[in-house]
Amino acid sequence: MSFLVDSVIMFTSQVLFFGFGWLFFMRQLFKDYEIRQYVVQVVFSITFAFSCTMFELIIFEILGAMSSTSRYFHWKLNLYVILLVLIFVVPFYIGYFVVSNIRLLQRQKLLFACMVWFTFMYFFWKLGDPFPILSPKHGILSIEQLISRVGVIGVTLMALLSGFGAVNCPYTYMSYFLRNVTDSDILALERRLLQTMDMIVSKKKRIAMTRRQMYQRGEDQNKQTGFWGMIKSVTSTPPGSENLSLIQQEVDALEELSRQLFLETVDLQSTKERIEYSTTFKGKYFNFLGYFFSIYCVWKIFMATINIVFDRVGKTDPVTRGIEITVNWLGIQFDVKFWSQHISFILVGIIIVTSIRGLLITLTKFFYAISSSKSSNVIVLVLAQIMGMYFVSSVLLMRMSMPLEYRSIVTEVLGELQFNFYHRWFDVIFLVSALSSILFLYLAHKQAPEKQMSL
Repeated sequence: MSFLVDSVIMFTSQVLFFGFGWLFFMRQLFKDYEIRQYVVQVVFSITFAFSCTMFELIIFEILGAMSSTSRYFHWKLNLYVILLVLIFVVPFYIGYFVVSNIRLLQRQKLLFACMVWFTFMYFFWKLGDPFPILSPKHGILSIEQLISRVGVIGVTLMALLSGFGAVNCPYTYMSYFLRNVTDSDILALERRLLQTMDMIVSKKKRIAMTRRQMYQRGEDQNKQTGFWGMIKSVTSTPPGSENLSLIQQEVDALEELSRQLFLETVDLQSTKERIEYSTTFKGKYFNFLGYFFSIYCVWKIFMATINIVFDRVGKTDPVTRGIEITVNWLGIQFDVKFWSQHISFILVGIIIVTSIRGLLITLTKFFYAISSSKSSNVIVLVLAQIMGMYFVSSVLLMRMSMPLEYRSIVTEVLGELQFNFYHRWFDVIFLVSALSSILFLYLAHKQAPEKQMSL
């Protein structure tokens, strides 16, 4: 009876997660597009539902909700379903919709979609060869073979996003990095934009008038007959005839300049709005968060460097370790095990909520940036693939943030993976991503003022 009740709870939560994924698909991703393939929506919602269910099971593990046998069963069921979707279903439909957009291959769409899937499986399997991610005793068809390869891709994506986010967040929030923009700067740029638009209109009028004269000249030549009419048409050049190609090149250059001026005007307007926003209470709060995250970014880069140089991986979760250091330093009586459980629950909950929210925001921005009516289905499936691998890898890395007694079932479900490798790999990619982001933002911030203030 207990197992039945637990299964009803899990199924109900999965239905709710599925509905939220469906609404997010309709209201955010596809609100500007006509939905032609409901299978894409179903696959995306299923991936989102089972990804969130893994986080739900982590919280249930810390709270002790449901029986241990029920949690273990649903862990296994959830992992098998999410791996089935990520490795078999999503790649096949990506290949199918890619082939559907190619006219020459539409007669044999199913055959070519299978070929794309086999190509994906070949490279997916070869991905695990260079990395020490498995124990030698695992068979070729074991679940560890699949999780380990999904983990490599997902951890790489997580580290890239975390490295960029750790640098971009303080850069975005802190008012220190804002350029000093005044109304006169914006007016000067808008004035130059209007002058450029006037020049474009003037030159296009010249092109239209020249073409009209050439058209009238052609009609006059058709009316003239005989030998002298032919000679006159060859030797004479009517007034107003100009080199249209040269004028058109000038128009193209001016149109490109107008686009750049328009984008720079919008950028200055948004910067001025950010300056005004930074003076409000909420802006000052985010400015404080920017300084906090900048300290966190420096500390994270420092710790990642230490972990890489000394090949170090933490054995104790950060909450328990922090409480033990505080208790020993203050010399007070404190139930470390009790409070570490509750604080770990809060910390893991915050990590889960921020991870889901941050990933959905990133996916939405990425989708709007590159999607079109033809490629939207393929892009949504690719985002579903990234989302599923990201969340599976989050469970791999979040295991270290859990107290030791709660790691056992996660370790048992995921199998005997080389967990230390994933943490070291995350540190390496995070460090590369963070340093690259610092260099990129430094160059962008340094060049922007000279380029815009010189206009």
